[in-house]
Amino acid sequence: MKSQEVRAKFLSFFKDKKHSIVPSAPMVLKDDPTLMFVNSGMAPFKEYFLGNAVPKNNRISDSQKCLRVSGKHNDLEEVGYDTYHHTLFEMLGNWSFGDYFKKEAIAWAWELLTEVYKIDKDILYVTVFEGDEGDGIPMDQEAYDLWKQYISEDRILMGNKKDNFWEMGDQGPCGPCSEIHVDIRSAEEKAKVDGKSLVNMDHPQVVEIWNLVFMQYNRKANGSLEALPNKHIDTGMGFERLCMVMQGVQSNYDTDVFTPIIREIETIADKPYGKDEKVDVAIRVISDHVRAVAFSIADGQLPSNTGAGYVIRRILRRAIRYSFTFLDQKEPFIYRLVDVLSEKMGDAFPELKSQKQLIENVIREEEHSFLRTLDQGLVLLNRIVEEENSEIISGEKAFELYDTFGFPIDLTALILREKGLRLDEAGFHVEMKKQKDRSRAASEMSTEDWTILKEDAVQEFVGYDLLETNVKLTRYRKVISKKDGEMYQLVFNLTPFYPEGGGQVGDKGYLEDAHGDVVYILDTKKENNVIIHFAKNLPKNLEETFKATVDSKQRYRTECNHTATHLLHQALREVLGMHVEQKGSAVHSKYLRFDFSHFAKMTTEELSDVENFVNARIAGKLPLQEKRNMPMEEAIEEGAMALFGEKYGDTVRMVRFGQSIELCGGTHVKNTGDIWFFKIVSEGAVAAGIRRIEAITNDALKDYFVDVNKTYTEMKSLLNNNEPVKALQNLQDENLDLRKQIEGLLKEKAKNVKGDLKNELTEINGIQFLAKKLDLDAAGIKDVCFELGSQYKNLFLLFGAENDGKALLSCYISKELVAEKGLDAGKIVRELGKHIQGGGGGQPFFATAGGKKPEGLEEALEAAKAYLD
Repeated sequence: MKSQEVRAKFLSFFKDKKHSIVPSAPMVLKDDPTLMFVNSGMAPFKEYFLGNAVPKNNRISDSQKCLRVSGKHNDLEEVGYDTYHHTLFEMLGNWSFGDYFKKEAIAWAWELLTEVYKIDKDILYVTVFEGDEGDGIPMDQEAYDLWKQYISEDRILMGNKKDNFWEMGDQGPCGPCSEIHVDIRSAEEKAKVDGKSLVNMDHPQVVEIWNLVFMQYNRKANGSLEALPNKHIDTGMGFERLCMVMQGVQSNYDTDVFTPIIREIETIADKPYGKDEKVDVAIRVISDHVRAVAFSIADGQLPSNTGAGYVIRRILRRAIRYSFTFLDQKEPFIYRLVDVLSEKMGDAFPELKSQKQLIENVIREEEHSFLRTLDQGLVLLNRIVEEENSEIISGEKAFELYDTFGFPIDLTALILREKGLRLDEAGFHVEMKKQKDRSRAASEMSTEDWTILKEDAVQEFVGYDLLETNVKLTRYRKVISKKDGEMYQLVFNLTPFYPEGGGQVGDKGYLEDAHGDVVYILDTKKENNVIIHFAKNLPKNLEETFKATVDSKQRYRTECNHTATHLLHQALREVLGMHVEQKGSAVHSKYLRFDFSHFAKMTTEELSDVENFVNARIAGKLPLQEKRNMPMEEAIEEGAMALFGEKYGDTVRMVRFGQSIELCGGTHVKNTGDIWFFKIVSEGAVAAGIRRIEAITNDALKDYFVDVNKTYTEMKSLLNNNEPVKALQNLQDENLDLRKQIEGLLKEKAKNVKGDLKNELTEINGIQFLAKKLDLDAAGIKDVCFELGSQYKNLFLLFGAENDGKALLSCYISKELVAEKGLDAGKIVRELGKHIQGGGGGQPFFATAGGKKPEGLEEALEAAKAYLD
């Protein structure tokens, strides 16, 4: 059964069981502070489990793309070495929110596996929770009794808390679970070893394929459990593992999910799969990682040096490192696999097709960049080896190479082994632990349970219409972090405060009680569909009605910038072309940042056209037109632009200014004229095919004009001229003339020096040698070297110079000597550079080194003679 049919049959089965079939949510989470990526099928539905939102249908099913490479669920290091772990995987799931429970979940799972997929019952095992004394939970007898109806009792196994009790996190909904395992070993192997002894023992052919989670408890901050008011079902089946079973193969990588990618790698790298274990691991790593990176980019997460972007960069660099070391690929090639991936999975996930060009561009540029890093790392590693002069290389130095330059530690160890050296791995891990401890300490946070003051099913946001309103506190909790200290998170029955989201910062403001006491709201965020307000202290009387007031100045400035991003998006599509798509934004009160897809640096004329376009719409005083709670399909039909990587509900808010129509939950000015003016302050590249514009409006622009005018006035005064542009041009012309005169004088000086130096050459072992300190700059010394070099075929020169308190060494060796004697100017200056506390390099016949110890020049010049012995 082909993978497309496997997926289709699953969704069709649950559609017949009255489940709503929903598309996969974006894998990259933008508005959830607790997770970077969707790491399980239930993550997009957390708000329903927590009771913070009500689904349209209490039964849902989908195939959710997930990523497990960070935090609690981290499979990265296993990927490639076994046959069933992945970074990106699809999780087939069915959910019940307070509707059906264990009876239906177990019956339907068995029906689907044995009657629809026709999996042999004799290769299946199930596990049930054995109970836990510490939590005071008995063995899950209900699940056991239900399973007895379908499978013999010797195939129902007890599972401990680690394997058979699923938790959303340290706090929150949780419950016992039943796992379904499959034994796909040969008959001979089964006869030797009973499959039940291999369940949950990491055997590659006895694996879990489906987990049925029975959400019935809530884990509190103190570790205790309480029963949930409603019981839920959360199931997750590994799509790739199911395909392995349905296609009768022994590895996920032998399914048609991966084989097209593997065949393409074999063709490009000219390395067969299945002949060499190291090559096989590399091919599996690459075929897995390209999927994770491609889906992440399609969902809007570009590789970067921080947060989720760093995780994606790390995955891609791991793939590049394996291709570099084991497939001998020194040029970018992973980007070429996107075509096959898009062809294979593009129907189920159309974002792969629509974003294909961008994905290829970004991966190709990242490959170029990291391959350059690997080349630089090899040079630096060689230098470390030379400096250490020991069989054991310092773990601290190796960590510096890893941490500063991104050079993989396993590659460092491999290269050292090839040189007959060893890495101090213990020292490396000590440094790594120090860094992790620092990072963990910086992000360490403890969260207390919510204190409920008032039951409130639906929290209302009124901030589109009001900046001030009366509110009641419904719940609060204390949060303590190393970074912010003690804070309180407050939730109200309704709120005018906009929570951070869609690129827009959260509102600030204050609460005021009837006695005039004030609590300042320092930030506002959204978590699991609840708007949370951050404050340093609690109100005195928690039961009072408070006046909640948003900082109107900050909100107004932010609204100016947010509306400007919509106009900017429209302008870019008009000026550059309809290929432009928003790829990210940040909207603050002082500035806006807008990332967009485009293949080239914008010209001055294009930037001017974009500014003029936006300012024309501002001058046109276009009114805000919005429609709230509008059906998604209707909004799209009216021309609203939906952004890739955004999660939209069944109903949306449509924002319109003239011909600019977008789906947007952010706040905006009532009229574009309120923006006053728009100015681009920078434009540059973020990644291959992605540009970034930073711009300002309103008060920030007024400050900008004041600063520009002040600078202009000071310039006129300094130049003593009312036409500063003309005066600066004259200065530039004069400077150019003076530079030409100086260059001429220096060349003349170099000629004179050259004549003197000829007389100082000394013949040593048939080589014309000179080591001397000169009063010339780097260019002058180079000229002298090559002038003398044109006259002698057996020349070895080492010149030193001191400029601006820094030392310079220049080494010239005739090409004939390089060939005959094996001399290398680059290696020589690196070694002699130690005398001046510096380093350098170059070609075998000419190289330079710079250093910060001029007094070491004489030592370096004296040491040069040793190379002639």
